[in-house]
Amino acid sequence: MRHLILFDIDGTLLNSSSAGRTALRAAFADEFTDLDFFDAVRFDGKTDPQIVVELFDAAGVPDRATPPMISAVIDRYLAHLDAAVSAGRHKVRSMVGVPELLAALHAKDDVVVGLLTGNVIPGARIKLEAAGLPFAQFALGAFGSDSPHRPDLPAVAAARADQLMGRVPSGRDVVIIGDTPADVTCGAAICAHAIGVATGAYSTSALHAAGASATFETLADTDRVMEAILCLNLN
Repeated sequence: MRHLILFDIDGTLLNSSSAGRTALRAAFADEFTDLDFFDAVRFDGKTDPQIVVELFDAAGVPDRATPPMISAVIDRYLAHLDAAVSAGRHKVRSMVGVPELLAALHAKDDVVVGLLTGNVIPGARIKLEAAGLPFAQFALGAFGSDSPHRPDLPAVAAARADQLMGRVPSGRDVVIIGDTPADVTCGAAICAHAIGVATGAYSTSALHAAGASATFETLADTDRVMEAILCLNLN
């Protein structure tokens, strides 16, 4: 196995129609009657625990962001997310080209396909399954439940790849695919390459400026994206 390919979830693999944000609002509504502070916090490019901490801070009660309280909020969030998705209140769908790209990658015998996401594991599973992207097709992953600090996650994923690849990959052999500058920059510590896709809130120019080796408007052109992923045309 030569390449470790790590996908972000929200805005990259799928669009959850704000299911996550809505579920987190419901989790906070158990304690707060006024949720206007939600407008002060961006969710993209962050881990679930980080978002919870920032929300408590925006609400003016940063001291409440203790580990037990963060865990309790995330547990409530997952319950609300599962219920909303199961009831079909949010249309969770894969991004254009994603099923085809994943199929092409799985057809390669020198590729390990994994996840690199701020979602905690149960949330990642709920969203992916709802989008018709089986969680089991990803050989490994690093999640918000591993660390609240996103730059920690690439090294976690690389270490988990050791059993499948016979080594801990780094540098050009690790490609992170995401829709935010945080996805692009998080792999710097292991010198990973990043591919940016503008299916979230950021443009290709913003992703390129963050340091992406290649950028795409969508992942629809499987051949071109595969070429970039496999480092055939990266500088």
